[in-house]
Amino acid sequence: MHAATAPSAPRHHRASTLKPTLIARAVCAALLGLPLLMGTGGSLAQSAVVETSRSYAVPAGPLAGALVNLAAQAGIQLSVDASLTAALHSPGVRGTHTVDAALAAALAGTGLEAIRRGDNEYTLRKLPPRAAGETTLAPVTVAATATNPAVTEDSASYTTPQMGTATKLALAMRETPQSVTVVTRQRMDDSAALTLSDVLRGTPGLNVSNADGPGRTSFGARGFALDNVMYDGLPSRYQGWVVGTVPNMAMYDRVEVVRGATGLVTGSGNPSAAVNVVRKRPTADTRLSLTARAGSWDNYQGEVDASGPLNAAGTLRGRVVGSLQEANTFRDGEEYRHGLFYGVVEADLGERTTLTLGASYQDDYTNHFWGGLPLTADGRHMNLPRSANPSNDWERKNQYLSTVFGDLVHRLDNGWTLRLAASQSWQDAVFLGTYIYRDATTDVLGHNAWRGDYDEDQATYDAYASGPFQLFGRQHELAFGTSRRQVDMRTQNYSGGGIISAGIDLWNWDNGSIAEPDFVPTTTSRNVTTQDGLYLTTRLNLADPLKLILGARLDWYDYDNRSGSGDYSVTRNLTRYGGIVYDLDHQHSLYASYTDIFQPQTNKGVDGKLLEPVQGENYELGIKGEYFGGSLNASAAVFQIEQSNRAKLLADQGPCPSYPGTSCYEASGLVRSKGVELEIQGALSPDWQVAAGYTYVSAEYVRDADQSNEGKNFATDSPHSVFKLSTLYRFGGALQAWRVGGSLYRQSRIYNDGTLPDGTAFRVQQKGYTLADLMVGYRVDKQLDLQLNVNNLFDRKYYKAVGYDTRWGSTDTYGDPRSFMLTARYSFF
Repeated sequence: MHAATAPSAPRHHRASTLKPTLIARAVCAALLGLPLLMGTGGSLAQSAVVETSRSYAVPAGPLAGALVNLAAQAGIQLSVDASLTAALHSPGVRGTHTVDAALAAALAGTGLEAIRRGDNEYTLRKLPPRAAGETTLAPVTVAATATNPAVTEDSASYTTPQMGTATKLALAMRETPQSVTVVTRQRMDDSAALTLSDVLRGTPGLNVSNADGPGRTSFGARGFALDNVMYDGLPSRYQGWVVGTVPNMAMYDRVEVVRGATGLVTGSGNPSAAVNVVRKRPTADTRLSLTARAGSWDNYQGEVDASGPLNAAGTLRGRVVGSLQEANTFRDGEEYRHGLFYGVVEADLGERTTLTLGASYQDDYTNHFWGGLPLTADGRHMNLPRSANPSNDWERKNQYLSTVFGDLVHRLDNGWTLRLAASQSWQDAVFLGTYIYRDATTDVLGHNAWRGDYDEDQATYDAYASGPFQLFGRQHELAFGTSRRQVDMRTQNYSGGGIISAGIDLWNWDNGSIAEPDFVPTTTSRNVTTQDGLYLTTRLNLADPLKLILGARLDWYDYDNRSGSGDYSVTRNLTRYGGIVYDLDHQHSLYASYTDIFQPQTNKGVDGKLLEPVQGENYELGIKGEYFGGSLNASAAVFQIEQSNRAKLLADQGPCPSYPGTSCYEASGLVRSKGVELEIQGALSPDWQVAAGYTYVSAEYVRDADQSNEGKNFATDSPHSVFKLSTLYRFGGALQAWRVGGSLYRQSRIYNDGTLPDGTAFRVQQKGYTLADLMVGYRVDKQLDLQLNVNNLFDRKYYKAVGYDTRWGSTDTYGDPRSFMLTARYSFF
């Protein structure tokens, strides 16, 4: 039978692989700066791992996953024949062990043993019949709850053995033919990342923007806006400029990111990225931790996390997470609040069936979210103090998000898994704010006010099956399923807004000097968007070093305007996925992939019909490396995205139907994004974690409705190049209680071009800048841990968003000055 390998396992060596191996190591070293000692051959970091005892946290579950998890934690290479581990379970490994002892514990009762082949290389084999003792072995009973090897909690790692966001197949990063990143729980804790915005600011290839206002956060990648956030693999619409709630990270284990077009898993959207936040799940052991944080500008946060079995057998487990944060900011009078409650229960309905039910509630508030600082009349920064706050004391943005979710997982004897998942959320939001305007005649500043109330309900359902199958003497993998998404949005409009002041002085501004307008409810609107899909993905094992991943998805998209006209639909849109991965050796892979995604549009052609959906196509080539048994992952990629079918206004409107106020378009607009991404994440040694990435993106209009845009930058307020680095080092010996880390952020300039009322062009920009953060941690004892984070260590003054107009709604927004955050975490168990 053909020998399959676990994600972290070495491939079989052949004499002919010597040359590709050397080429791959040279390419990775040149592109990523990796020392050649990470290749094959005994390095100090590798050989030391085998002999040293260390702490393991490998949950009970399917043997294959347990071995992948153990190999990653131990930093070893473990060759596994899939036929040996099929349908077997591991009792897991907890506590401090040598590698040999840990492997023996993980294999207890399975009739298998691990044999050392080198300093850090092992292979799996059956025990001889006499040693196996098949007639005397006590039965091993293992609960059906198998923690996914991708879980990062307790791993102390900056990477993970596998992820499934890109294809719904559980693959190692090196086996995924796209640029991927996993931000682990350890990395979030080290950087004191409290929200998804904090996480993505440090994630390679992702942009966090406040171009719509200080309190309206949007995300982007590869030049395009991100319009979906996934929760446990289920996509949910995200509109940062309207009702997009930024997730509170207290309840999440990790964030998986796939860059490029991701229509196979999200359906409709932009060719930017898929961001999948994965919830914490109940643990098999009892845990209780309390966390308190105190920081600059009266920033206080408390958190409780309790988890464990709810019955003696451990077949019913639960977890509760609560978090509350109240803070001021560096802007005068600005404050915000984040509240979170999360509860989840997990039940083993049998040895192979697990039911999970959970609910969460998030409450966010800020009193300054919309208008940033204005530009001067001639299109320059006003250079107001960073503490300047142009808002009024009655402004507010309240968001309340309630979610219930569940999934049912059943594992079959043949290695197949069936999963049914559902999520329902209810979001209520009140937006009441102003932005600054400038009177073109008098050149004085004033406020323009607005209020809107939103009620957004989202429901997502997904059912799929995945598992191995045999064909032509080889084992392959398949996943197929169906999904449904529905977004029901109701909006309450108000009168009483508009221009409410004039002649204000922002250098001496009193935010209590203007009374709240008398907003009166007027009209309401409602629209319902429904999307149904069928999808299939397969990973074909064409040869020992060659894997082909193919996928397809059919979508039916329907937009129903319940309060007016403008309904439209898309029928049987075909999304395609193709990727090929070639293993140069047991550590390096080359890959090429094609992915796409669609976005419906409402513009019509001369025939009166809707234009075809906007298509986003992603082409990518790359090389990936996996070192120390999967403890370190590295990648280098080049990509090109073409977003085509964009609506382009026809120059000749003569043939256009004579509908009132109607113009005709053609689907010929094109934006092209090209770039390079380099990344490394994981352990350079057992005590040194690192995550670093460099991204260069150039996105330009090729064809556009406004021909003057052609050849210009498509996203001027996103940087062309960004370098991000996060690292942590744990000391040993007499200093073993200490750890030190930090981060470095470097981006190129951002700018916006505009036109003055007299027709003169202007440009406002923020030049490239570098930020440095520092972290120092000290473990007082087994229960108490202290940590100090210093952000913007050198107090760099910069704009994280720049304005675009001298008259209306400009959003010059300063980045945070130097700040401090002290964290104390006490663990009772």
